[in-house]
Amino acid sequence: MKKIKIGIVGIGNCASSLVQGINYYRNNEANKAIGLMHWDIGGYRPHDIEVSAAFDIDRRKVGKDVADAIFESPNCTKVFYRDIRATGVNVRMGQVLDGISEHMRHYDDRYTFLPADDPEPGKDEVVRELVESGTEILLNYVPVGSEKAAQFYAECALKAGIGFVNNMPVFIASDPIWSKRFEDSNIPIIGDDIKSQLGATIVHRTLTDLFKKRGVELEHTYQLNTGGNTDFLNMLNRNRLMSKKESKTEAVQSVAASRIDDRNIHIGPSDYVAWQKDNKICFLRMEGRLFANIPMSLELRLSVEDSVNSAGVVIDAVRCCKLALDRGEGGVLYSPSAYFMKHPPRQYSDDQAFHMTEAFIRGSRVEDQQRKHGKE
Repeated sequence: MKKIKIGIVGIGNCASSLVQGINYYRNNEANKAIGLMHWDIGGYRPHDIEVSAAFDIDRRKVGKDVADAIFESPNCTKVFYRDIRATGVNVRMGQVLDGISEHMRHYDDRYTFLPADDPEPGKDEVVRELVESGTEILLNYVPVGSEKAAQFYAECALKAGIGFVNNMPVFIASDPIWSKRFEDSNIPIIGDDIKSQLGATIVHRTLTDLFKKRGVELEHTYQLNTGGNTDFLNMLNRNRLMSKKESKTEAVQSVAASRIDDRNIHIGPSDYVAWQKDNKICFLRMEGRLFANIPMSLELRLSVEDSVNSAGVVIDAVRCCKLALDRGEGGVLYSPSAYFMKHPPRQYSDDQAFHMTEAFIRGSRVEDQQRKHGKE
Protein backbone atom coordinates (compact mmCIF):
# COMPACT_ATOMS: atom_id res chain seq x y z
CA MET A 1 0.00 0.00 0.00
CA LYS A 2 1.48 3.32 -1.07
CA LYS A 3 1.80 6.01 1.58
CA ILE A 4 2.76 9.68 1.59
CA LYS A 5 4.69 10.80 4.66
CA ILE A 6 4.25 14.45 5.52
CA GLY A 7 5.80 16.79 8.04
CA ILE A 8 3.68 19.66 9.36
CA VAL A 9 5.00 22.97 10.65
CA GLY A 10 2.35 24.64 12.80
CA ILE A 11 -0.23 22.39 14.49
CA GLY A 12 -3.01 24.96 14.36
CA ASN A 13 -6.56 24.95 13.03
CA CYS A 14 -5.55 24.12 9.46
CA ALA A 15 -3.43 21.17 10.56
CA SER A 16 -6.30 20.01 12.78
CA SER A 17 -8.75 20.05 9.88
CA LEU A 18 -6.25 18.24 7.66
CA VAL A 19 -5.55 15.44 10.13
CA GLN A 20 -9.23 15.07 11.01
CA GLY A 21 -10.05 14.92 7.28
CA ILE A 22 -7.47 12.24 6.51
CA ASN A 23 -9.02 10.05 9.23
CA TYR A 24 -12.59 10.94 8.22
CA TYR A 25 -12.08 9.68 4.66
CA ARG A 26 -10.18 6.61 5.87
CA ASN A 27 -13.26 5.50 7.78
CA ASN A 28 -15.98 6.92 5.54
CA GLU A 29 -15.17 5.69 2.05
CA ALA A 30 -18.90 5.65 1.31
CA ASN A 31 -18.74 9.46 1.45
CA LYS A 32 -15.67 9.74 -0.75
CA ALA A 33 -17.52 11.83 -3.35
CA ILE A 34 -18.44 14.49 -0.80
CA GLY A 35 -16.14 17.48 -0.43
CA LEU A 36 -13.13 16.38 -2.48
CA MET A 37 -11.94 17.59 -5.87
CA HIS A 38 -10.23 14.22 -6.44
CA TRP A 39 -10.63 10.92 -4.63
CA ASP A 40 -7.68 9.35 -6.43
CA ILE A 41 -4.58 11.14 -7.71
CA GLY A 42 -2.00 8.86 -9.27
CA GLY A 43 -3.16 5.95 -7.12
CA TYR A 44 -3.03 7.96 -3.90
CA ARG A 45 -6.21 8.42 -1.86
CA PRO A 46 -6.68 11.01 0.92
CA HIS A 47 -6.08 8.51 3.70
CA ASP A 48 -2.80 7.38 2.15
CA ILE A 49 -1.32 10.54 3.69
CA GLU A 50 0.20 10.05 7.12
CA VAL A 51 2.00 12.43 9.48
CA SER A 52 5.63 11.50 10.09
CA ALA A 53 6.94 14.70 11.70
CA ALA A 54 5.40 17.75 13.36
CA PHE A 55 6.67 21.05 14.76
CA ASP A 56 5.04 23.76 16.86
CA ILE A 57 6.12 26.24 19.54
CA ASP A 58 3.18 26.23 21.98
CA ARG A 59 3.64 24.32 25.25
CA ARG A 60 0.10 22.95 25.04
CA LYS A 61 1.09 21.01 21.91
CA VAL A 62 4.84 20.34 22.09
CA GLY A 63 5.53 16.83 23.36
CA LYS A 64 2.04 15.50 22.63
CA ASP A 65 0.99 13.03 19.97
CA VAL A 66 -0.30 14.83 16.90
CA ALA A 67 -3.67 13.09 17.40
CA ASP A 68 -4.04 14.94 20.72
CA ALA A 69 -2.22 18.18 19.90
CA ILE A 70 -4.63 19.10 17.10
CA PHE A 71 -7.42 19.53 19.68
CA GLU A 72 -5.44 21.71 22.10
CA SER A 73 -6.03 25.44 22.61
CA PRO A 74 -5.85 27.88 21.01
CA ASN A 75 -7.27 25.70 18.20
CA CYS A 76 -10.96 26.37 17.74
CA THR A 77 -11.89 24.81 14.40
CA LYS A 78 -14.90 22.55 14.10
CA VAL A 79 -14.34 19.05 15.44
CA PHE A 80 -15.94 16.80 12.83
CA TYR A 81 -13.92 13.64 13.50
CA ARG A 82 -12.49 13.04 16.97
CA ASP A 83 -11.88 9.28 16.85
CA ILE A 84 -8.27 9.57 15.71
CA ARG A 85 -5.83 6.85 16.62
CA ALA A 86 -2.44 7.82 18.02
CA THR A 87 0.04 8.61 15.27
CA GLY A 88 3.14 7.73 17.28
CA VAL A 89 4.48 11.13 16.24
CA ASN A 90 5.02 13.67 19.00
CA VAL A 91 5.06 17.37 18.21
CA ARG A 92 8.62 18.68 18.35
CA MET A 93 9.62 22.16 19.43
CA GLY A 94 10.21 24.41 16.44
CA GLN A 95 11.98 27.68 15.83
CA VAL A 96 10.07 30.71 17.17
CA LEU A 97 11.78 33.41 15.07
CA ASP A 98 8.98 35.80 13.96
CA GLY A 99 6.22 33.19 14.42
CA ILE A 100 4.50 35.06 17.27
CA SER A 101 3.13 38.58 16.98
CA GLU A 102 3.91 40.48 20.19
CA HIS A 103 0.27 41.29 20.92
CA MET A 104 -0.49 37.56 21.06
CA ARG A 105 1.97 36.80 23.85
CA HIS A 106 -0.36 38.38 26.45
CA TYR A 107 -3.85 38.45 24.93
CA ASP A 108 -6.15 36.31 27.08
CA ASP A 109 -6.13 32.89 28.72
CA ARG A 110 -7.20 31.06 25.58
CA TYR A 111 -5.43 32.94 22.81
CA THR A 112 -2.15 33.90 24.44
CA PHE A 113 0.66 31.98 22.79
CA LEU A 114 2.69 30.08 25.36
CA PRO A 115 6.10 29.15 23.95
CA ALA A 116 7.35 25.84 25.30
CA ASP A 117 10.42 25.76 27.54
CA ASP A 118 12.09 23.24 25.24
CA PRO A 119 15.22 24.53 23.48
CA GLU A 120 14.64 25.67 19.93
CA PRO A 121 16.16 23.24 17.43
CA GLY A 122 18.83 24.28 14.98
CA LYS A 123 18.46 23.75 11.26
CA ASP A 124 20.53 20.56 11.32
CA GLU A 125 18.35 19.10 14.07
CA VAL A 126 15.14 19.78 12.12
CA VAL A 127 16.67 18.32 8.96
CA ARG A 128 17.77 15.21 10.87
CA GLU A 129 14.23 14.73 12.20
CA LEU A 130 12.78 15.03 8.68
CA VAL A 131 15.26 12.59 7.19
CA GLU A 132 15.14 10.00 9.97
CA SER A 133 11.32 10.04 10.04
CA GLY A 134 11.17 9.34 6.30
CA THR A 135 9.24 12.56 5.66
CA GLU A 136 8.73 13.17 1.94
CA ILE A 137 6.85 16.48 1.92
CA LEU A 138 6.91 19.37 4.40
CA LEU A 139 3.76 21.48 4.84
CA ASN A 140 4.24 25.07 6.00
CA TYR A 141 1.43 26.40 8.20
CA VAL A 142 3.29 29.10 10.17
CA PRO A 143 1.23 32.25 10.88
CA VAL A 144 0.80 35.12 8.42
CA GLY A 145 3.75 37.50 8.64
CA SER A 146 6.24 34.84 9.76
CA GLU A 147 8.71 35.50 6.97
CA LYS A 148 11.84 34.33 8.78
CA ALA A 149 10.10 31.16 10.01
CA ALA A 150 8.78 30.31 6.55
CA GLN A 151 12.23 30.74 5.02
CA PHE A 152 13.81 28.67 7.80
CA TYR A 153 11.57 25.67 7.04
CA ALA A 154 11.92 26.11 3.27
CA GLU A 155 15.68 25.89 3.85
CA CYS A 156 15.17 22.76 5.94
CA ALA A 157 13.15 21.14 3.15
CA LEU A 158 15.90 21.89 0.64
CA LYS A 159 18.59 20.50 2.91
CA ALA A 160 16.55 17.38 3.66
CA GLY A 161 15.80 16.89 -0.05
CA ILE A 162 12.02 16.74 0.41
CA GLY A 163 9.06 18.42 -1.28
CA PHE A 164 7.63 21.65 0.11
CA VAL A 165 4.03 22.90 0.10
CA ASN A 166 3.86 26.54 1.20
CA ASN A 167 0.35 27.13 2.46
CA MET A 168 0.91 30.66 3.76
CA PRO A 169 1.64 34.03 2.16
CA VAL A 170 5.37 34.40 2.45
CA PHE A 171 6.58 34.25 -1.12
CA ILE A 172 8.81 31.20 -1.63
CA ALA A 173 7.62 29.47 -4.82
CA SER A 174 6.83 32.85 -6.38
CA ASP A 175 10.23 34.31 -5.47
CA PRO A 176 12.69 33.79 -8.35
CA ILE A 177 15.65 33.17 -6.06
CA TRP A 178 13.91 30.55 -3.96
CA SER A 179 12.25 28.88 -6.95
CA LYS A 180 15.62 28.53 -8.69
CA ARG A 181 17.09 26.90 -5.61
CA PHE A 182 14.34 24.27 -5.64
CA GLU A 183 14.80 23.80 -9.38
CA ASP A 184 18.59 23.45 -9.08
CA SER A 185 18.09 20.87 -6.32
CA ASN A 186 15.38 19.06 -8.35
CA ILE A 187 12.99 19.29 -5.38
CA PRO A 188 9.29 19.98 -6.06
CA ILE A 189 7.55 22.95 -4.46
CA ILE A 190 3.92 24.13 -4.60
CA GLY A 191 3.06 27.66 -3.42
CA ASP A 192 2.21 30.25 -2.28
CA ASP A 193 -0.81 30.81 0.03
CA ILE A 194 -3.42 28.06 -0.17
CA LYS A 195 -6.80 28.77 -1.72
CA SER A 196 -9.90 27.57 0.05
CA GLN A 197 -12.15 24.99 -1.55
CA LEU A 198 -14.95 27.54 -1.81
CA GLY A 199 -13.75 30.64 0.01
CA ALA A 200 -13.73 34.40 -0.32
CA THR A 201 -10.90 34.64 -2.84
CA ILE A 202 -12.04 31.86 -5.18
CA VAL A 203 -15.59 33.28 -5.23
CA HIS A 204 -14.26 36.80 -5.83
CA ARG A 205 -12.05 35.54 -8.66
CA THR A 206 -14.93 33.65 -10.26
CA LEU A 207 -17.24 36.65 -10.19
CA THR A 208 -14.51 38.96 -11.49
CA ASP A 209 -13.89 36.56 -14.36
CA LEU A 210 -17.66 36.46 -15.01
CA PHE A 211 -17.76 40.28 -15.21
CA LYS A 212 -14.97 40.12 -17.80
CA LYS A 213 -16.63 37.40 -19.88
CA ARG A 214 -20.02 39.16 -19.83
CA GLY A 215 -18.57 42.52 -20.84
CA VAL A 216 -19.34 44.28 -17.52
CA GLU A 217 -16.78 46.90 -16.52
CA LEU A 218 -15.76 46.38 -12.90
CA GLU A 219 -15.24 49.80 -11.32
CA HIS A 220 -15.11 49.19 -7.56
CA THR A 221 -14.90 46.13 -5.34
CA TYR A 222 -14.19 45.16 -1.78
CA GLN A 223 -13.84 41.94 0.18
CA LEU A 224 -14.23 42.34 3.94
CA ASN A 225 -13.64 39.31 6.15
CA THR A 226 -14.19 38.65 9.84
CA GLY A 227 -13.28 35.63 11.93
CA GLY A 228 -12.45 34.55 15.45
CA ASN A 229 -9.50 32.18 15.04
CA THR A 230 -5.85 32.87 15.82
CA ASP A 231 -5.22 33.74 12.17
CA PHE A 232 -7.56 36.72 12.40
CA LEU A 233 -6.19 37.65 15.83
CA ASN A 234 -2.63 37.51 14.46
CA MET A 235 -3.64 39.78 11.57
CA LEU A 236 -4.74 42.57 13.91
CA ASN A 237 -1.06 43.47 13.68
CA ARG A 238 -1.23 45.22 10.32
CA ASN A 239 2.56 45.16 10.03
CA ARG A 240 2.29 41.42 9.33
CA LEU A 241 -0.20 41.80 6.49
CA MET A 242 1.82 43.10 3.57
CA SER A 243 2.25 39.79 1.77
CA LYS A 244 -1.25 38.57 2.70
CA LYS A 245 -2.95 41.61 1.18
CA GLU A 246 -0.76 41.38 -1.91
CA SER A 247 -1.55 37.70 -2.31
CA LYS A 248 -5.33 38.11 -2.03
CA THR A 249 -5.45 41.29 -4.13
CA GLU A 250 -3.33 39.93 -6.96
CA ALA A 251 -5.43 36.77 -7.06
CA VAL A 252 -8.40 38.95 -8.07
CA GLN A 253 -6.51 41.52 -10.15
CA SER A 254 -5.02 38.73 -12.27
CA VAL A 255 -8.43 37.72 -13.68
CA ALA A 256 -9.91 41.22 -14.16
CA ALA A 257 -10.45 42.53 -17.71
CA SER A 258 -8.05 45.36 -16.89
CA ARG A 259 -6.17 46.23 -13.74
CA ILE A 260 -8.36 48.00 -11.19
CA ASP A 261 -6.95 51.21 -9.73
CA ASP A 262 -5.59 50.59 -6.24
CA ARG A 263 -8.06 53.13 -4.80
CA ASN A 264 -10.99 51.13 -6.17
CA ILE A 265 -10.15 47.69 -4.82
CA HIS A 266 -9.89 46.63 -1.19
CA ILE A 267 -9.25 42.99 -0.36
CA GLY A 268 -7.92 41.69 2.87
CA PRO A 269 -8.51 40.53 6.40
CA SER A 270 -10.68 43.06 8.14
CA ASP A 271 -11.38 42.28 11.78
CA TYR A 272 -11.29 39.79 14.61
CA VAL A 273 -14.58 38.74 16.22
CA ALA A 274 -13.80 36.29 19.02
CA TRP A 275 -17.13 34.49 19.19
CA GLN A 276 -16.97 33.53 15.51
CA LYS A 277 -14.08 31.15 16.32
CA ASP A 278 -13.09 29.39 13.07
CA ASN A 279 -16.17 30.60 11.21
CA LYS A 280 -15.20 33.16 8.58
CA ILE A 281 -17.72 35.59 7.17
CA CYS A 282 -16.98 37.39 3.91
CA PHE A 283 -18.81 40.50 2.74
CA LEU A 284 -18.27 41.06 -0.96
CA ARG A 285 -19.37 44.05 -3.05
CA MET A 286 -18.80 44.67 -6.75
CA GLU A 287 -19.88 47.73 -8.71
CA GLY A 288 -19.81 47.89 -12.48
CA ARG A 289 -21.27 49.25 -15.70
CA LEU A 290 -23.57 47.30 -18.01
CA PHE A 291 -24.83 47.95 -21.55
CA ALA A 292 -25.19 51.67 -22.33
CA ASN A 293 -23.08 52.56 -19.28
CA ILE A 294 -25.90 51.64 -16.89
CA PRO A 295 -24.64 51.01 -13.31
CA MET A 296 -25.12 47.74 -11.44
CA SER A 297 -23.94 46.33 -8.14
CA LEU A 298 -23.68 42.92 -6.50
CA GLU A 299 -23.44 42.08 -2.80
CA LEU A 300 -22.70 38.66 -1.37
CA ARG A 301 -22.31 37.21 2.12
CA LEU A 302 -20.37 33.98 2.49
CA SER A 303 -20.05 31.98 5.72
CA VAL A 304 -17.58 29.07 5.91
CA GLU A 305 -15.54 27.11 8.45
CA ASP A 306 -12.23 28.69 7.55
CA SER A 307 -9.68 25.95 8.24
CA VAL A 308 -11.85 23.07 7.03
CA ASN A 309 -12.28 25.00 3.79
CA SER A 310 -8.60 24.63 2.89
CA ALA A 311 -7.98 21.03 4.00
CA GLY A 312 -9.26 19.31 0.84
CA VAL A 313 -7.15 21.59 -1.34
CA VAL A 314 -4.05 20.76 0.70
CA ILE A 315 -4.79 17.04 0.34
CA ASP A 316 -4.70 17.48 -3.44
CA ALA A 317 -1.56 19.64 -3.31
CA VAL A 318 0.26 17.01 -1.23
CA ARG A 319 -0.64 14.25 -3.68
CA CYS A 320 0.46 16.31 -6.69
CA CYS A 321 3.76 17.01 -4.94
CA LYS A 322 4.15 13.28 -4.32
CA LEU A 323 3.53 12.56 -8.02
CA ALA A 324 6.39 14.90 -8.87
CA LEU A 325 8.66 13.09 -6.40
CA ASP A 326 7.70 9.74 -7.93
CA ARG A 327 8.46 11.09 -11.41
CA GLY A 328 11.76 12.68 -10.40
CA GLU A 329 10.47 16.17 -11.22
CA GLY A 330 11.68 19.18 -9.28
CA GLY A 331 11.30 22.95 -9.11
CA VAL A 332 8.04 24.85 -9.00
CA LEU A 333 5.03 22.79 -10.04
CA TYR A 334 3.41 25.59 -12.03
CA SER A 335 0.10 23.93 -12.85
CA PRO A 336 -0.85 22.76 -9.34
CA SER A 337 0.45 26.03 -7.91
CA ALA A 338 -1.82 28.02 -10.21
CA TYR A 339 -4.85 25.92 -9.26
CA PHE A 340 -4.29 25.48 -5.53
CA MET A 341 -2.59 28.73 -4.52
CA LYS A 342 -3.54 32.43 -4.38
CA HIS A 343 -0.08 33.72 -5.30
CA PRO A 344 1.55 31.23 -7.68
CA PRO A 345 4.58 32.22 -9.77
CA ARG A 346 2.27 32.55 -12.80
CA GLN A 347 -1.43 33.40 -12.57
CA TYR A 348 -4.06 31.81 -14.82
CA SER A 349 -7.81 31.78 -14.80
CA ASP A 350 -9.22 29.01 -12.64
CA ASP A 351 -10.51 27.20 -15.74
CA GLN A 352 -7.04 27.23 -17.28
CA ALA A 353 -5.40 26.18 -14.04
CA PHE A 354 -7.91 23.35 -13.61
CA HIS A 355 -7.17 21.89 -17.06
CA MET A 356 -3.42 22.37 -16.56
CA THR A 357 -3.58 20.48 -13.27
CA GLU A 358 -5.64 17.66 -14.76
CA ALA A 359 -2.97 17.34 -17.46
CA PHE A 360 -0.26 17.30 -14.78
CA ILE A 361 -2.04 14.53 -12.89
CA ARG A 362 -2.27 12.50 -16.11
CA GLY A 363 1.48 12.85 -16.49
CA SER A 364 1.73 15.67 -19.03
CA ARG A 365 4.84 17.53 -17.85
CA VAL A 366 5.27 19.12 -21.29
CA GLU A 367 2.48 21.64 -20.67
CA ASP A 368 3.88 22.48 -17.24
CA GLN A 369 7.33 23.09 -18.74
CA GLN A 370 5.79 25.35 -21.39
CA ARG A 371 4.01 27.38 -18.72
CA LYS A 372 7.25 27.61 -16.76
CA HIS A 373 9.03 29.21 -19.68
CA GLY A 374 6.14 31.57 -20.48
CA LYS A 375 4.91 29.78 -23.58
CA GLU A 376 1.20 29.55 -24.32
